[in-house]
Amino acid sequence: MENQRGFTLVELLIVVVLLGVLAAIVVFAVGNTTTNAKAAGCAAEKTTLSDALESYKAHLGVYPTATAAGGGSHHAIDLLDGAAATVPASGTLLKSAPADYTIDDSGTGAISVNGSNPNGCS
Repeated sequence: MENQRGFTLVELLIVVVLLGVLAAIVVFAVGNTTTNAKAAGCAAEKTTLSDALESYKAHLGVYPTATAAGGGSHHAIDLLDGAAATVPASGTLLKSAPADYTIDDSGTGAISVNGSNPNGCS
């Protein structure tokens, strides 16, 4: 009978520990990309909204207001995404209302974070 050689318990333990360390490194690397992606998404949404506001002002000389959007349940943002009671001369500047930001209804052009703020934008 020949001697069969296998792995010792210490060798198996070293392999398991190394795999655990590699897994931990991957988990931390992937976790940071999610946070960075949310921050980049917030910045892009705010820039898009700011560009739409400036385009509206360039066409009409003033920032949008809730009154110009039709009053009542309408908001200034409705003039940018086409949901206003009347269609502005600037046309529709946004495909949809932003999820994380809103603009001031009084016509100052101020951008603020929505109250619910699901993505943690600032």
